Amino acid sequence: SLRKASNNRGLIRTALELTKESINGIEMEYVDISPLPMLNTDLVVDGKLPPAVEAFRQKILQSDSILFASPEYNYSLTGPLKNALDWGSLSPNVWADKAAAIVSAGGGFGGARSHYHLRQVGVFLDLHFINKPEFYLNEFEPPAKFDSDGNLIDEASKEKMKQVLVALQAFTLRLQPKN
Repeated sequence: SLRKASNNRGLIRTALELTKESINGIEMEYVDISPLPMLNTDLVVDGKLPPAVEAFRQKILQSDSILFASPEYNYSLTGPLKNALDWGSLSPNVWADKAAAIVSAGGGFGGARSHYHLRQVGVFLDLHFINKPEFYLNEFEPPAKFDSDGNLIDEASKEKMKQVLVALQAFTLRLQPKN
């Protein structure tokens, strides 16, 4: 989500905090997708991508794995996220052979439907998603999950996020070539 107080951004902030405070061996960086122009291959001139796109692709290329915080819009992923996926998929596909996990917060099913669509897109992009644990959080179910700034305040949800990060770390290491 591009909203400043997005609860899904809050999930990413929580993941960043957890990697600094209680999970060894994970370095995590938030990659902002808001500067990306809408995909238009006319913007590729003489084989060169727009600077914002190239910077984004380099961040993904340098990553060992990806944590997506995907809100659900109309049973699917958001336009900005799909746009980022599409820019990254241009040859050479920077998403290929990376481990990934999805977290989401929303009403009803907590964004679970967007997970299925993102996984389907990921199959084509050669992303490899962890199977368990799944993390989709109904943000309206008591007790309160987020404060007014979109920060995750529910301790049980923070613990589940930690489990996702540990699983992503283990899967990332499994996928790396043995030396």
